[in-house]
Amino acid sequence: MELAMAAEELRTVVNRLRRAQGQIAGVIKMIEEGRDCEEVVTQLAAASRALDKAGFAVIATGLQHCLTDSPDGDPAAALDREQMRARLEKLFLSLA
Repeated sequence: MELAMAAEELRTVVNRLRRAQGQIAGVIKMIEEGRDCEEVVTQLAAASRALDKAGFAVIATGLQHCLTDSPDGDPAAALDREQMRARLEKLFLSLA
């Protein structure tokens, strides 16, 4: 599925991913330094949530574009919408 996202929406997702990238680098450093496992797990959970939020933002944006860009009343479009719904559902479940 190809998503054509607006520049502002894409920038938000990229910023979220960069934040997660920094958190993951921090976790690696914590492990290398032998830091407390509770602190490591807390940071891993934060990085995981950041990645999940980025994924949901991408899916939500795709869903928004699909709903606003699809023509109504066309039987072929209805089939395409059903296929798109199934694909988006699969993507949502992959993040669950």
